[in-house]
Amino acid sequence: MTKVSDIGERRLIERIMRHLTPMPGMPIPFWDDASALSLGDGRALVINTDMLVWETDVPEGMTPFQAARKSVVMNISDLAAKGAQPIAFMPSAGIPSDLKVEVMEEIAKGFDAGAKAYGCYVVGGDTNEACDIIISGVALGVMEEDKIMKRAGGAKPGDVLATTGLFGLTSAGFKHLLEGCKLQDDGKNILDSIFMPEARVKEGLALAETGAVTSCMDSSDGLAVSLFDLMRSTGMGFLVTEPPVHPDAGVFAELNMLDPVDLALYGGEEYELVFTFGPESHEAVRKALEKVGCVLHVIGEVVAEKTVTMLQDGVVSPVRSGGWDHFKD
Repeated sequence: MTKVSDIGERRLIERIMRHLTPMPGMPIPFWDDASALSLGDGRALVINTDMLVWETDVPEGMTPFQAARKSVVMNISDLAAKGAQPIAFMPSAGIPSDLKVEVMEEIAKGFDAGAKAYGCYVVGGDTNEACDIIISGVALGVMEEDKIMKRAGGAKPGDVLATTGLFGLTSAGFKHLLEGCKLQDDGKNILDSIFMPEARVKEGLALAETGAVTSCMDSSDGLAVSLFDLMRSTGMGFLVTEPPVHPDAGVFAELNMLDPVDLALYGGEEYELVFTFGPESHEAVRKALEKVGCVLHVIGEVVAEKTVTMLQDGVVSPVRSGGWDHFKD
């Protein structure tokens, strides 16, 4: 018998999908960030579910409030990647029977704060007994169906590859929390990236309005693995020419004798949007993001060959598909 740890999360999903019947006319196909149902009036209900398990997903130092808020961000980020405005969040919480009631109240406050930050509400949920705290959330949003930004949205060679932000802070934070690497100064920016992350909802809405995006997804599993996921969906490859390393991650890397590009590529939980668009739309995309206070970060281009590579010092080398996998070390 094959164990889940032998094949990893993505190959497990492939095995599961063999037994599922796709719903006819789904506005968003399988292998995307979220799902959707057509409402029949030109709009779509965009839905996402994501899970947070205390033992594996909540590092030391994170409060119950922060963890619950993060569970909202995890779900809403996938709606943002489709360009949907969140309207509701529903959490189900499995909890040990001996959990202190005050902890559950802090979790409820985190749910409410996370939802309000993105203009939506907690509209219900469920509780059950479990051996660990497990939060499974469902986020719902509504948008015009023809504006949904899909992973397989039609990217072609020569398109611009871009992100809504820089990477490496969460990698640095986890290396500090789990491996004892040193932080510069108080490390607040690095630790906040883990304890108080933000979803790129305004940015997703702005990008969807341009109509220029040819593929899009969120980067919650890490930049490198996100590029490989986009490659599978688009049938295109990517050449990274400007690794989007956050300056604080660069300082952290120097302090701990680490590779800053590795920190940027192989992290996770950053919740930036990774997307492509035609070069003729560069100015429109830049202005749309600028209006919501976001800088457009161009990091490379789409190529015809199904590979993910990086250009550094005049040398093109392959990028490995590393990142977060729930079932592998």
